[in-house]
Amino acid sequence: MELHIVIQGRKDLANQLYEQLRDNIESGRLAAGVQLPPSRLLAAQLGLSRKTISDTYSRLTYENYLVGKIGSGTFVNVLNAPTQRRQTTSQLASATRISKWQDISLPLRHPTLEGTLRCDFIGGATAKTQFPHDEWRRCTQYALRQMSQARGFYSQPEGLPPLRSAIAGHIAFARGVKCTADDIVVCNGAQQALDLIARVLIEPGCTVAMEDPGYTPARQLFAAQSAEVVSVPVDSEGIVVEQIPENTHVVYVTPSHQMPLGMPMSPARREALLEKASRIGAIIIEDDYDSEFRYEGRPTDSLQSMDRFGVVAYVGTFSKTLLPELRLGYAVLPEVILEAVIKAKQLTDWHTSTLPQWALAKFISEGLLNKHIRRCHSIYAGRRERILARLAGDLRPWMEAIPSTAGFHMAVMFKVPVNLPLLVELARKVEIGLYPLTGFFADASPRDGLMLGFGAIETLDIDPALDRLRDVLTQIA
Repeated sequence: MELHIVIQGRKDLANQLYEQLRDNIESGRLAAGVQLPPSRLLAAQLGLSRKTISDTYSRLTYENYLVGKIGSGTFVNVLNAPTQRRQTTSQLASATRISKWQDISLPLRHPTLEGTLRCDFIGGATAKTQFPHDEWRRCTQYALRQMSQARGFYSQPEGLPPLRSAIAGHIAFARGVKCTADDIVVCNGAQQALDLIARVLIEPGCTVAMEDPGYTPARQLFAAQSAEVVSVPVDSEGIVVEQIPENTHVVYVTPSHQMPLGMPMSPARREALLEKASRIGAIIIEDDYDSEFRYEGRPTDSLQSMDRFGVVAYVGTFSKTLLPELRLGYAVLPEVILEAVIKAKQLTDWHTSTLPQWALAKFISEGLLNKHIRRCHSIYAGRRERILARLAGDLRPWMEAIPSTAGFHMAVMFKVPVNLPLLVELARKVEIGLYPLTGFFADASPRDGLMLGFGAIETLDIDPALDRLRDVLTQIA
């Protein structure tokens, strides 16, 4: 390896070398365990005598900065963590802004590998056992070949044309979305799509109307953009349109599968929402997060497909159909904000990585995505039926499900008072992950309930997990 050492003049050469090596080790730029170049090689690189290098190595070894290993070489020794002078937040000009970000809680963070439980009812996650690894590996090899033929320039911020065309065809077939490839911007997951739209539409003090309860990360994102986030209640038909303020700039909704309660927005409520947004000049963000999976009743098209005013920004993701780690999402944008969002995307990260874009384009075009969705639909339907059967059986004294026809989570409400923090704590001790609904409520009074996700838990684990849940409920009752 080559060390960044600067020798000035011809005086005090050994001390110059010593001080620079010592400072690099103390600062961590030379990490513990790193092997230093042999004295002969470093002498040639720096134009110094080999004796100067050897003497410096010996001095640093004596002071415990280096350690020599016979037959291997000279290595940086393990030191205690250096004491660093740190500036406190209060000393910074942006102290208030930093504190606002530091105070944000993240209740929906997924657990690390070490924190994963055997039976986890987490929402928004899928089991890797369903992922088509062999097909995806083949598509990734195709993507590598495509990239090898490119000229090495940055790609388009809106996404690769083959992927945008594939997405347009898929969502037209699956969700009735009316668009062309030119209306689509590929993003790093749906969360980035929300961020880009917010950057374009929101200034400090702008009003954003959101369902309450609703998707907490979206609420936190809009608040971080200094928006005034107004909570709008929901009922069995969805968001209560009459309570959306007249000065609203953005309305965020989950009409196909309300987050977290699960009920769909009625056709009449959808029409009312579109008409109000058009009248007050607001953009509607439709988050259609897992609506490919539908189990009952007639399919409902997207809100975007009903939009005759050009006010709906449709946001989708492949995190729910494939894997969250892929971080692939997209936005179908009305013409009035399309160019602005593309420019915001370029300024944010230039473009989403082209390797997974090429792979996903191939995956969709070969029909593998629809095949995967059909396979998962059958699995999720079986898990859902099993949970509903238990809720109608031995768990009936404690809980009941809110009617939901899509997605791979359901909201269940407690019929009797329950100490939720205690329930979650005791459940974790028997390897069950439970997630209360309270974190989704902002201004509305929280209701005692759970989000039961059935995407990540294996089918054979559901009954044993619900047996343990029943036993814990019996214990704390």
